[in-house]
Amino acid sequence: MIRILHSVSNMDRAGIETMLMNFYRHIDREAVQFDFLANKPKPGDYDDEIRAMGGRIFISPGYKRVPQYFRYMRALFSEHPEYKIIHAHNGSLMLYAMRSAQMNHIPVRIAHAHATSIPFDFKNGVKQCMKPLIKYTATDYWGCSNAAGEFYFTKKRWDARHELIHNAIDVSRFSFREEYRKEIRARYGLGDKFVVGHVGRLTWQKNQKKLLEVFAALRRMRPDAVLLIVGTGELADKLKAQSAALGIADAVIFAGVQSDVYAWYSAFDTFVMTSWYEGLPVVGIEAQAADLPCVFSDEITPEVKVTDRVRFMGLNDPAEAWAQAVLSFAPAARVGRFDELCAAGYDIETEAKRMQALYTELYANIKNGDQR
Repeated sequence: MIRILHSVSNMDRAGIETMLMNFYRHIDREAVQFDFLANKPKPGDYDDEIRAMGGRIFISPGYKRVPQYFRYMRALFSEHPEYKIIHAHNGSLMLYAMRSAQMNHIPVRIAHAHATSIPFDFKNGVKQCMKPLIKYTATDYWGCSNAAGEFYFTKKRWDARHELIHNAIDVSRFSFREEYRKEIRARYGLGDKFVVGHVGRLTWQKNQKKLLEVFAALRRMRPDAVLLIVGTGELADKLKAQSAALGIADAVIFAGVQSDVYAWYSAFDTFVMTSWYEGLPVVGIEAQAADLPCVFSDEITPEVKVTDRVRFMGLNDPAEAWAQAVLSFAPAARVGRFDELCAAGYDIETEAKRMQALYTELYANIKNGDQR
């Protein structure tokens, strides 16, 4: 069995973590097993499932204590010589995992790009300095989109040697189901109202501030509209206060984290995402699998567009223009999009087999003495 050590923040229900769990559930765990190095002490939503599937979870001291982090990693690799492949998903901060693995002679070090920008926070300067160094510590460059790979590793290096790993999903599971629609709409008394859907962490990156402005404009055009937001985050209270200030609090539902998020897409009539940046959002693929009309920020890579029911809008475009875009799609019966998403590389069954084959090839190269 090949054991892969994934470096993550923690295994909550967020985009990267959900993507990893999609792959983890569908690989042959007799051949390849996932373990996780969490860099935050908070227990993750997926922890119990990971352990039930045979995965291990290690908790590092985190990045605020750099010397302790490197000592911990040295001890971890010493105690677990089975780790020959580390796969990091921590944005610019993955440099810590890549460098510690390099120092401890881990032969395969996969840096995985998931974004096209760096969050603007108090660590921004440090992250900007760290990002250019990743390409010198990693042996392999993977990314969820070409835009993300080029951002983290430079276009020249990305073009020369990269693996594009689609944020694949169980397409059938996210397909439209009338029973899901009826159950969730009945739960919230939505009836035949026009439901604008959004799934995402309530953070600066996802820019739900703009989403609420768009919905306020749309509500003036379509008084029966309701905004249904699935997810939670540090901006929840501010966003609730903003919805009250905009006079739309009675039409905005903050549903929190949901374990059956696949069902919620069936309850929506449209999907809106106003992010400042994304690598390639899993939720954008999930929404298209449910045959939803989608309006995305044009800061999101156009690689996310799979179906013909997608429009992009600029973040500087007025809220009224966004609202008109949301309402521009002609009403249509929801149909299956399985063939389109599979052809575009988003079928998890196929992509999990490909990822497993990549790990197996990398491991075989180690056994054969390939000096990377």
